[in-house]
Amino acid sequence: METTQEIVQAVQAAGVTGAGGAGFPTYVKLQAQAEVVIANGAECEPLTHVDKQLMLHHAPEVIAGLRAAMHSTGAARGILGVKGKYKEVIAKLRKALGDATDITIAELGNFYPAGDEQVLVYDVMGRVVPEGGLPIDVGCVVQNIETLYNIDAALHGRPVTEKFITVIGAVRQPVTVKVPIGIRLRDVLALAGGLTTPDPVILDGGAMMGNVVGDLDAPVTKRTKMLLVLPYDHQLSVKRRTPREIFDAHAIAACDQCYMCTDYCPRHAQGHAIQPHKLILLLASGVPLTDAQMAGAMLCCECRTCNYACPVHLSPGDIALNIKRDLVREGMKNPYHRTTEADPYRDYRRVPMTRLINRLDLAKYDVAAPLTAVSTPFTRVELLMRQHIGMPAWPVVKVGDVVKCGDLVGEITKGGLGAPVHASMDGVVVSVSNESIVIEAKEVG
Repeated sequence: METTQEIVQAVQAAGVTGAGGAGFPTYVKLQAQAEVVIANGAECEPLTHVDKQLMLHHAPEVIAGLRAAMHSTGAARGILGVKGKYKEVIAKLRKALGDATDITIAELGNFYPAGDEQVLVYDVMGRVVPEGGLPIDVGCVVQNIETLYNIDAALHGRPVTEKFITVIGAVRQPVTVKVPIGIRLRDVLALAGGLTTPDPVILDGGAMMGNVVGDLDAPVTKRTKMLLVLPYDHQLSVKRRTPREIFDAHAIAACDQCYMCTDYCPRHAQGHAIQPHKLILLLASGVPLTDAQMAGAMLCCECRTCNYACPVHLSPGDIALNIKRDLVREGMKNPYHRTTEADPYRDYRRVPMTRLINRLDLAKYDVAAPLTAVSTPFTRVELLMRQHIGMPAWPVVKVGDVVKCGDLVGEITKGGLGAPVHASMDGVVVSVSNESIVIEAKEVG
């Protein structure tokens, strides 16, 4: 087994980041000292299949990545958090584990948001992460399944050049595919056999935490995980297109302070000082958004569970999220850092995934999306220099350079937080800027 330094260096050089969410550079997590590394296989977002498919088809690689993360962090234990309903996945993992005792499987309930890392840590370890804290504060490191797959690839000299993505919803053939980073989103959608709605709205990231895609020519990044295609008049499409001023006004007019949004908030259930209903009350009272009373929004995990809970279909989650972003822009720091205890009624206020899918009117799209080989020859990629938290990469190639898949094209300043970028196809560099590098497959010579 490699040393901690060798693992960290290989993962950093390969450009491994969190495979969803914010894209935090993985090498930083691997330098922590932890008791346990938890593999997040909860498939939190409704209808996504990436982690399930990776565990089905690449269980040995995922486990190898988990074991490398354990070695790097000094963790004596590894835990694979997987929903108990995934019987076939669990069987594959058990077979790959063999007689190993240092890694165990924790079977999770089919709830949302089971994949929130603080929820996962409590479900698996019974430990509450402090307000504004991280799992490492209670001895845990949490890694996404695809990230573990990429850690193992990095230790075999393969940088991150491809991305696993689920395409589902109003498409002819729902699939999970592995594609080069940098191809257009419209090219990914085409792999699902085309759309079945004439005026689609595409959510990048899924029904609960995803954002509306404004440009189908935008490139796939290391964070692209799921493309959910919905009809223009679907309730989620309408809500995601609603301007902030409108849902703020609706909340001010209609919220009766029933407290259900707060009751169902997974971070409030951990004892954290976030109360979505109170944020709406403050908004209605005319309190400035940057007032210290608003600071509870800094603890929002952006899951939008409170939207599901609202009996009059308001959007407390979007209100909390926007307030949080306002506070960040104003430079406000989170004042809440208490060590808390979970609400004793926490487990009775969880959101069953099946009920959530029905509430969101997604049941007809709740179908298999198997991992499917891609034979389409892609001829162009655009590689963004910022696909991660931290500083953007800076180009180390120029127009006219011939590159091979895996070649370094974007580097990070020494000592800076970020992740390098690698060519995802063979070709010629045709455009270079501080924002992106474009490579095209051209005949050379």
